[in-house]
Amino acid sequence: MSGATITRADLAEAVYQEVGLSRNESAQLVESVLDEICDALIKDEMVKISSFGSFTVRQKGERVGRNPKTGEEVPILPRKVLIFRASNVLKERINRGNRQSIA
Repeated sequence: MSGATITRADLAEAVYQEVGLSRNESAQLVESVLDEICDALIKDEMVKISSFGSFTVRQKGERVGRNPKTGEEVPILPRKVLIFRASNVLKERINRGNRQSIA
């Protein structure tokens, strides 16, 4: 693993380079898209991005866990978890390792 991380600023810069919007408009566009994704997930809606993957929120019930140090049983409270499932197109592209467009 290379350790590189793509940030919001990197995404905004990529939009700036590819689309030609101003840097400020590019950053606002990235924020707007991420906000829409977050809002949909908060409302328990599925977010599906064609040829990329889908995001869903799943409710996990309460269960009993164990402290690995002491062996003591500890209740794990119910919670929501975010699940990402990559599309077959994305999986194939990652396995090929090339920069061919996802369209």
